[in-house]
Amino acid sequence: MRKCDVAVIGLGLMGSAALDALLGAGIDALGFDPVGPGSHRGSSHGSCRVFRRFNFENPNYTALSDEAHAGWLRLQQNHGRTILTPTPVLEAGRPGSKMVAASRAAAIAMGHPDPVLTPAEANRRFPAFDLPDDWDVVVQDGGAILRTEVVMEIMRARAGDRVIAQVAQFEPRHDGVSIRTATDEFFAERAILALGPWMGRALPQLGALLRVTRQAVGWFSPAQPETVVLGRLPIFLIERGPNDVVYGFPNFEARGVKAAPHNHGPDVGPDDWDPPATDGELRQVSEALAALVPGAAGPIVDRDVCLYTNSLAADRRPDQGEEFIIDRWPESRLIVCSACSGHGAKFAPAIGHRLARLATDPTFEAEAFFRLSRYSAFG
Repeated sequence: MRKCDVAVIGLGLMGSAALDALLGAGIDALGFDPVGPGSHRGSSHGSCRVFRRFNFENPNYTALSDEAHAGWLRLQQNHGRTILTPTPVLEAGRPGSKMVAASRAAAIAMGHPDPVLTPAEANRRFPAFDLPDDWDVVVQDGGAILRTEVVMEIMRARAGDRVIAQVAQFEPRHDGVSIRTATDEFFAERAILALGPWMGRALPQLGALLRVTRQAVGWFSPAQPETVVLGRLPIFLIERGPNDVVYGFPNFEARGVKAAPHNHGPDVGPDDWDPPATDGELRQVSEALAALVPGAAGPIVDRDVCLYTNSLAADRRPDQGEEFIIDRWPESRLIVCSACSGHGAKFAPAIGHRLARLATDPTFEAEAFFRLSRYSAFG
């Protein structure tokens, strides 16, 4: 039986960042995941995610963004590959948009200039847009395209033979965690579970607090290609109404404009990655682009599916849901990381650092708004 101090089960962005932090600190750690870079499954698959410094979801995330940004830059400098491609982030919504107001407040709270623009100013600066005159608009600096596929390749290479590319079954014991693959047995003093949509299957008690949803993604052949290239089209988030948010990227891969709905799709199981996104699922995006970003509107030329693992609203420390869960599992030597709710990828270096500390420093606790104790089931 092979032994290690810490096992990381699940090597998407969060688990890979945790394994990287552990190995960087000299900890004897192993990572387990049959899914490697380039797969079409897993919460971290695909070429890119949005990096936003100022986050409308939670004002506490700005410091987390800064910590993560420093981590991405270190990784980029150490390996000479582009991980962050800087670009502004435009957020727009109907008058009184809560999303835009919260993003604006996050920037001002950190002492940054007011990022508000009039729609006319935004349309002139970014000619792909045709935002209505009465809408609320902010344009934030500090955003970037996060090259997730590059990150996964780098982190997997850094881990080398510390990765076991097999399905792992685990069993908590009083003195550690027993792990079995198809060919070997392992024993870890502690184990980090970063299982994305499969977390609820592994820990059904936690699964009761999670909701996995199918998220359609499309690439659109732009009507005005010159207006949507990197440097002319920002990352954008557009709130047309309740449960109607669309986000998108500039055409930085010569693949078209990547755009998708950010509101939750239908509930699915963790293995439900097929079929590809349909025209019906992407109709909301097509309509939003045609009305508000006509330079980016056009036929769908490629499509994909993501799964969001969303946390339910808490009751003991009330929140609106969709907060991360980063904590020790009760009466065990397990650490859980789940429910990144479609907006966690950007924070991976910071979250990986927290997971590594939870596994190695008994005095460390993650922030209160990440803990299981915010739910009465774990209070």
